[in-house]
Amino acid sequence: MHLESVMSTVGSVVDLVGVAVIVVGGAVASWIALSTSRTRPGAPVYVPYRRNLGRSILLGLEFLVAADIIKTVAVTPTFTSVGVLALIVLIRTFLSWSLQLEISGRWPWQEGEHPVGTAVTHPGGDGPVTPVS
Repeated sequence: MHLESVMSTVGSVVDLVGVAVIVVGGAVASWIALSTSRTRPGAPVYVPYRRNLGRSILLGLEFLVAADIIKTVAVTPTFTSVGVLALIVLIRTFLSWSLQLEISGRWPWQEGEHPVGTAVTHPGGDGPVTPVS
């Protein structure tokens, strides 16, 4: 078997894993939301459902980007294919950042900060509450 066909197969397998992560994650998130709405009527369902679904999409996108990189760089490394890969990675990176913002309320580079609009108490709990802007 040639290296090119092995890399193409590996890329296709990673592609399938990415799609499977999105599909299974969506199904699990839906199952959790349905179970929550049945067992605890009135419990918040939408926000946790959206967060769980977003996490599975983010993880699946990571696998899909990895598969594109494997297939483009290892199988057909032409300037055109690398340019297409760059556009795909750019679009998927934007989607990932947007999903991260929706899930956590902050951009990926703001991990140590509090989400916009949340209240922060001062150390000791005695001081006033300051909204983060």
